[in-house]
Amino acid sequence: MTYAKSALTLATAATLLATGAHAATEWDMPTPYGDRTFHTVNIRDFAEDVAERTKGELKITVHSNGSLIGHAEIKNSVRRGIVPMGELIMSRLANENPVYDVDSVPYLAASYDEAWALWQASREVIAEELAKQRLRLLFAVPWPPQGLYTQKEITAVGDLRNLKMRAYNTASERLARLSNAVPTQVEVPDIPTAFSTGRVEAMITSPATGADTKAWDYLKHFNHTQLWLPKNMVIVNERSFAALDEASQQALLEAAAAAEARGWEMSKQETEQALATLRENGIVVSEPSDELKQGLQQIGQTMTEEWAKLAGPQGQRILEQYQQLKP
Repeated sequence: MTYAKSALTLATAATLLATGAHAATEWDMPTPYGDRTFHTVNIRDFAEDVAERTKGELKITVHSNGSLIGHAEIKNSVRRGIVPMGELIMSRLANENPVYDVDSVPYLAASYDEAWALWQASREVIAEELAKQRLRLLFAVPWPPQGLYTQKEITAVGDLRNLKMRAYNTASERLARLSNAVPTQVEVPDIPTAFSTGRVEAMITSPATGADTKAWDYLKHFNHTQLWLPKNMVIVNERSFAALDEASQQALLEAAAAAEARGWEMSKQETEQALATLRENGIVVSEPSDELKQGLQQIGQTMTEEWAKLAGPQGQRILEQYQQLKP
């Protein structure tokens, strides 16, 4: 290398050091839900918060509506490092370990206060399970309480017999079977088509999902049964997290804590807004009859006992802690 080239190289390096110029870390983040869904709105706010807290050192690009990776593959894609982080509904992992299904047991936690207590009781166990696969739990936010959407009015569990019911996790599939309905797997973006083609005739999901998918275009009734409050969780690949500098790690964790607090409040607001939207667009919104609620509670008791048996010592640990925290 000539003296001139050497001097130029040193000068360039000095300039870069002086200006602090270097490449920011850029992460892609898949989420299964559309841009109108409050979870996605919260995720985008989270990404902006991370960029602000890290002064642009960590930039997260959110890919919504399953556009980058399908829901079923998000967790394994994060685990394998294909993407550094992602969002998924926690109960999708119930086939790996039943502890992931704890927030989808009917009437175990049927209000926001109960759901928060259950999350505090189960969070450590969930984080420990994820850590075994080199995944870090960042935060979780609940959907509004799950209710029953149908074409016809439902006043008793017996009315669900032989109806094709959309299932999105182990719990919704089990509830369908216990109510003698026919469980059918359908992802959120496919719900309108599934109803219009007769593939499904009923579903258990939140007021928010009904509003987002314009349920009034394909069904008539929503029963606000408030069965459970399932959570979406955001996870990050542990190696990707470890590769960040300490300041960026701290900023990411602080932004995650803020997103969790904000998301729970957004979920509460979304419940009321979505119920109003359903009514305004002609959906008949009703509370469960005594007969329907008693029948669903009986199913819930059966599923609670089944879950506790499957979850073993981890499940017992969660339930004992929950009883201490439950309002």
